[in-house]
Amino acid sequence: MSGARLALALNAPAPQPLATHLLNHPDGGALLLGVLGASHVVSLEHATRRFSEEVSCNSRQHGCALPEHADEPGYRLESRIETYDEAAFRALAGELRERCAQEAGWLGGTFPGDDAALTALAAEPDGTGWRWQTWHLYPAMQPAASGGVVVHTASQWHP
Repeated sequence: MSGARLALALNAPAPQPLATHLLNHPDGGALLLGVLGASHVVSLEHATRRFSEEVSCNSRQHGCALPEHADEPGYRLESRIETYDEAAFRALAGELRERCAQEAGWLGGTFPGDDAALTALAAEPDGTGWRWQTWHLYPAMQPAASGGVVVHTASQWHP
């Protein structure tokens, strides 16, 4: 699995998440964080409006390669892909696992083979809408390599 293969799909049919966390907005509506293996889906409901963001390798059939910036009415996404050395990669993985276990509004999933292979999501209300961040961590797969690749997204949505 590689972060470079991730794609963005908006308002497309989403696969069943492996893990979810539902957050209710104080002004009404809800946001559902979902881990899809090494990818994610975020689904929102507000009054009669619905919206979803999926970042996964499978979403290429409904969307486009993950852009650095995406803007739609009421929606904005920024993403970046960075390579970390071993110490920084392991430290980030540990921090994200801890935040997922202890903080409200966080969801994470780790994957077999390496405890630093994980997807983490965090969301919070933002005015009448929401903002959320995601981290997709891919440990180096080559025997001589160390560290890993981190795909970070930051999104916001307002009705």
